[in-house]
Amino acid sequence: MSHVSPSRVFAEVARAVPEACRNNIVVIGSLAAGYHYFRKDPTKAVRTKDVDCVLEPFHAAVGAGQSIARQLLDAGWQRRVTGDHQKPGSVKTPVEELPAVRLYPPDVEPDSEEAWFIELLTVPESADVSGRVWTRLPLAEGHFGLPTFRFLSVTTFRPLKAGPLGIRYARPEMMVLANLLEHPKIKPERMSAAIVGREIKRSNKDLGRVLAIARLADLDDYRPWAEAWRKALQACFPTEWSVLAKSVGNGMRELMASKTDFEEAHHTCLNGLLSSDPPTVDGLRAAGERVLGDAIEYLESNADR
Repeated sequence: MSHVSPSRVFAEVARAVPEACRNNIVVIGSLAAGYHYFRKDPTKAVRTKDVDCVLEPFHAAVGAGQSIARQLLDAGWQRRVTGDHQKPGSVKTPVEELPAVRLYPPDVEPDSEEAWFIELLTVPESADVSGRVWTRLPLAEGHFGLPTFRFLSVTTFRPLKAGPLGIRYARPEMMVLANLLEHPKIKPERMSAAIVGREIKRSNKDLGRVLAIARLADLDDYRPWAEAWRKALQACFPTEWSVLAKSVGNGMRELMASKTDFEEAHHTCLNGLLSSDPPTVDGLRAAGERVLGDAIEYLESNADR
């Protein structure tokens, strides 16, 4: 994990991306949340390594992805070559075996404390997408893949604009909702890479981000989040939004009830979004209880409205 300045990285991404494609990008994840809350404080940083850039709308994703990847590669950006599928494929390569587009800025040492890379993703083609789905992205170097997940469309709902930079980023409350939906229970799968020496369940990492954003928001009342969530669910999942809303807090309740899982989530916050202002376990739990009581339970109880 690298220690990066959200404002600086946002500016670098904006400069590097073709101007015509900036409106096709929505930055999500820790960097987006860090930019939202720390952009006016240059002393604040987050620990992260990837800048997740979601391409939307879906019908424009391949064209935008090709333009962005081409400009970055021609400018000297280097591929991050890790994982099972490293070599670019061909038209015959199954789409799920293609490498993702992950690119380091020029002259960056991948192992340095300030190393970060862009990863290109896309929104789902429809609300019926389940699990991880890949879209083929042909480049001169070979074929790559754009991954998506079912609830990624929520993160691009009414995104915010990063000032004069020309790129957009996910609303913090929408990232919270996407992570809640993705983890209706604590799953046993662990992250492929350790977080500061520890193997962490992916559910605990993602629900830990919910806790981190809730703490950074520090609202007197989180019920406006619930109203925004309802609108996003109705727009992204019009036929099943009510069913999703009624169970949106199940994973968070499981996390809050497990000392071991909650401690893992706390570890990810200390070494991620909240590294500049590390919370105690009790302080993080208080943030979780507030968002659970104000926003999650409000949405669940009004799902039939």
